[in-house]
Amino acid sequence: MNESRKNQVSLRGASAKEITRDALLDRVNQEREIRNYARRAKTAALLIQRAWRRHHATESAALQLREEWEMMMNSRSGSLTGSQMSMEILRPFLFFINYLSVRHGKIGARDRDCMMSCFRIVLEHITSKDLCKSFCAMAIGSIEERRLWFYQSKELISVCVFVLSLFDYSRPRAQDAVLTSTAMRLSVILTDPKGWNCIPLDGQKTAYTAVRNLVKFVGSKRSRLYGCIRKFILTLEAPFSSKELQTDDRFVIVASVITLSLRPFHLTNIDINEKGVMESAIQQYCISLLTIPWFPQRIPAILVPALRHKSVLSPCLRTLLILKEKILKEISEMDQLEITSRKMPHVGWALANTVCLATESDTSATDSGKFTEGLDYSSYLHVVILFADNFLVSLENSRQRKMKKVETEVGYDPSAESFLDVDEKTCGFPHLSYLDLFRPICQQWHLKELLASEKGVSICENDNLSSGNPEYSSKHGLLEIAYYYSCMLRLFSTLGPPIKSLPVLNMLSFTPGFLRRLWGELEKSLFHDNIPIANTNLVCATTFTGDRSGGISGRRQKSLSKETSNKWVNMLHKITGRSPTENDPIDLVNGQTSISQIEEHPSEEWDIESLRQGPEGISKDISCLLLLFCSSYSHLLLVLDDIEFYDKQVPFTLEQQQKITSMLNTLAYNSLSRGISPQYRGLVDSAVRCLHLLYERNSRRQFCHHSLWLAPGKSNRMPIAVAARTHEVFTAADGSPSSSTDSVITTMPHIFPFEERVKMFREFISMDKVSRRLAGEGTGPGSRSIEIVARRGHIFEDGLQQLNSLGSRLKSSIHVSFVSESGLPEAGLDYGGLSKEFLTDLSKVAFSPEYGLFSQTSTADRHLIPNTTARLLDNIMQMFEFLGRIVGKALYEGILLDFYFSHVFVQKLLGRYSFLDELSTLDPELYRNLMYVKHYDGDVRDLVLDFTVTEESLGKRLVIELKPGGKDICVTNDNKLQYVHAMADYKLNRQILPFSNAFYRGLTDLISPSWLKLFNASEFNQLLSGGDRDIDVDDLRKHTQYTGGYSEGSRTVKLFWEVFAAFEPKERCMLLKFVTSCSRAPLLGFKHLHPAFTIHKVNCDAPLWASFGGPDVDRLPSASTCYNTLKLPTYKRSSTLRAKLLYAINSNAGFELS
Repeated sequence: MNESRKNQVSLRGASAKEITRDALLDRVNQEREIRNYARRAKTAALLIQRAWRRHHATESAALQLREEWEMMMNSRSGSLTGSQMSMEILRPFLFFINYLSVRHGKIGARDRDCMMSCFRIVLEHITSKDLCKSFCAMAIGSIEERRLWFYQSKELISVCVFVLSLFDYSRPRAQDAVLTSTAMRLSVILTDPKGWNCIPLDGQKTAYTAVRNLVKFVGSKRSRLYGCIRKFILTLEAPFSSKELQTDDRFVIVASVITLSLRPFHLTNIDINEKGVMESAIQQYCISLLTIPWFPQRIPAILVPALRHKSVLSPCLRTLLILKEKILKEISEMDQLEITSRKMPHVGWALANTVCLATESDTSATDSGKFTEGLDYSSYLHVVILFADNFLVSLENSRQRKMKKVETEVGYDPSAESFLDVDEKTCGFPHLSYLDLFRPICQQWHLKELLASEKGVSICENDNLSSGNPEYSSKHGLLEIAYYYSCMLRLFSTLGPPIKSLPVLNMLSFTPGFLRRLWGELEKSLFHDNIPIANTNLVCATTFTGDRSGGISGRRQKSLSKETSNKWVNMLHKITGRSPTENDPIDLVNGQTSISQIEEHPSEEWDIESLRQGPEGISKDISCLLLLFCSSYSHLLLVLDDIEFYDKQVPFTLEQQQKITSMLNTLAYNSLSRGISPQYRGLVDSAVRCLHLLYERNSRRQFCHHSLWLAPGKSNRMPIAVAARTHEVFTAADGSPSSSTDSVITTMPHIFPFEERVKMFREFISMDKVSRRLAGEGTGPGSRSIEIVARRGHIFEDGLQQLNSLGSRLKSSIHVSFVSESGLPEAGLDYGGLSKEFLTDLSKVAFSPEYGLFSQTSTADRHLIPNTTARLLDNIMQMFEFLGRIVGKALYEGILLDFYFSHVFVQKLLGRYSFLDELSTLDPELYRNLMYVKHYDGDVRDLVLDFTVTEESLGKRLVIELKPGGKDICVTNDNKLQYVHAMADYKLNRQILPFSNAFYRGLTDLISPSWLKLFNASEFNQLLSGGDRDIDVDDLRKHTQYTGGYSEGSRTVKLFWEVFAAFEPKERCMLLKFVTSCSRAPLLGFKHLHPAFTIHKVNCDAPLWASFGGPDVDRLPSASTCYNTLKLPTYKRSSTLRAKLLYAINSNAGFELS
């Protein structure tokens, strides 16, 4: 036998299958586990049986005790001592009521009667004046009696809290209301030794000690008091009905509940070792009650002052700062229990309730209110900032959850709804608004009191504000106030999209001196006195740098002294903190800023060093101040007129405006060029918005030297061609700026000089032509060119009929054939000249005021504006679309048109809103009248105005309301600003908007909107019509061509350039118009004039001695404007050439078609 087989043993005999050792051990273990499980199951069954028998026995004992207790109560006669009360009444009662009711979470009819009987007896004994008969006498008895009293009092309060938790205030039954009312009265009296009538003087200290221990229990988590109170208050309506009488049981319940919840706050002489217990109670109060939606509104108004008392509010604020991490964590856990992407976070209600309890605002007055007496302003600020930051984070998380929902749900439209339910903002009370709780924050008294309480804390001392270090809660400065209102701005913008942060911005912008204080802090922190613009003082304005005329200053003072009665000016002077008799650096007589007065500084001085790294290079504190300043000041700039900005110089002097502009310019450029982090997006957007407003104002009336706008990018701007290609590549990729360079080009193009932007514009067009050529769309005569026939007398109608439907295909070349007035086709081939003539002649007709589509402004420059009476014409919008395409074609081909559009109209084409002061460029008389109303010193009712405007159309007078029901709204001193801006808005925006939109649609068929945004309104006109500067004779001579036998050395040509150079600037412009149909030179020089300026020789017979005084050539010069050609006879003398040119250009004689 094999040796290995010899050692194997069979445990079940030779007939059983042999198994291995491991398998055998596994089987043994399984059998052991089965036996253990059976043993545990048997033990558990025995335990359950014992528990059930114990429960059955206990329940039987409780039922028997209740029977005996009821019999005893029915047969009771006479009074009981305190000890008897404890042993005979309370001891059995607490046993059976806890077992039969509290454990089951419901109250039966018999238990309700037992509770009512017990509570009444205890109340009678507590209020008894007989020491022996009072239950509370045990609180000052022996140690054993005190222990028994404390235990039974805790149990009684627990039963009372249980009763409260089951009471539904909205659907109460009479017996439930009586029981709950009695239970709450019992709890209140048990925790108030002043209600014990039997306590002698020598026992009061002991009684207060006993009550203090009981209140500690009330404030602990074990009592479940605050959770039950929260559940109860949530059943109350908001606002609390004032119809309910104060004697009503339900009112007694509410009053008792509030009293009991505030008991821990009223403990005195707390030992240092017991403060943690009280902090726990206050913590429960903050978590459970402050997070109740509409908490103060659900409480009767007579009880709210108790919640606002400094003994309650101040400990809450301090505890919130000390235990902020723990409290916020528990509040967050409450949100997770009710998680939904559109639920109002509980911290939002804690924030709103804190603001509501800390302020007392009169809803009937627009700016009346006060802070709660004795409020710790510093703690209040820090707590609101703490809550607001966490609330905003919660809202952002809700938004992200919504976006995830968008990704997972097909057809879900995120823009169709808010990420918070409307019901969650009102919490089921549609007549209330969540943001109404923040109304005091939008009133000036709120900010004024905070500023008045400021304790002069510098920014460097507040570096750890965001960390919430408790040591900073005892003081505050401007920075904390700035943080506070920054949070409010973000909150209003997030929760109130229709009006966003308008209420807060209105208050911040018009609170006297606030903007100047913000700017003072920013100036000290960012500039370090590195720009010697002026000795800027935050309290009073100074004059321009250098020695200025004393006469101007004197006239200023005289003019200002006449206007001291003007209420609006006085209010704006209050904003700046200046008196109205201080010197202003602008001459009110002339009312204009002299460009020569604006001094140029080296560009490095305008490039603020501390902002060269963008927002990342400055502290969080400075970022907060910047955000608040930019938001508030950009809002003020919307309503600040030119008189206040330039003449009165409120709220800042022009020197300060330059500093502000340089700060915003540097910040915006470096932010965009480096890329914007999401955390700084709000700051950069606000800075850019404010910068745009200042740039638009400067474009209309200069107060900054042009070098200031160029300074940040002067040393590191990208070459024009590269920048243009980068812009087009990223725009073509996704239609939006995707690179830092592209963001700079589209957001703040003024960082590039105007000439460079014109080159960029031409580069865009060149790239577009190349891309069209590659796509097979020809741009020259021949394939794919557009052929039209135009009658000389009906050029606009023929152009409209044949070209308007082409849309963007109008970019292709146009082949024009003209038909003369007599109806015969004109001879000649169009090689580009006739199409230019077609565009210029059509523009002359269509944009002529006599044609009726456009009218001229009433200003001296007589710029063009859509004629609003043209709206009655048929197909008027199609006509304006066509004119937009004609202007787009001229810009696309580089053809200059000899007219300027109104500043207001161009603003619409650039997608920009027009404000009050731009009305002076459209209707100066109306602007002066509105300024008169705005600054009117008396009662505006005397002017008998309403919110309407009257227009005449076809002999009929039309009354148009500026706002719904405007004809019934009288203009008063309170709403005159609304009237002024409503009238300006109508004239500047609403009235011409349909025409502007139609024109814009046509224009953007050929010119990309992003190309247009490179320019402001004035620059757009220059792009369309050429520069306003004098003609550069040398540049024109350098780029002139000669035909017909002329050359640069020809005698007549030399005479021409001598005469042309000697012309007056106006005469040179007239000659240029005579030849090219436009009186202005191309922006980039005559190199870019197409076709090139040409002088063609016209041979004329003249005697040889004409040069010495004989008769010269008598023929006048002529021109072919379609080819920019001057047909110049061979004059021999300069005097003759000069006389003939002047005659021709002044009489418009000699025009012909070659």
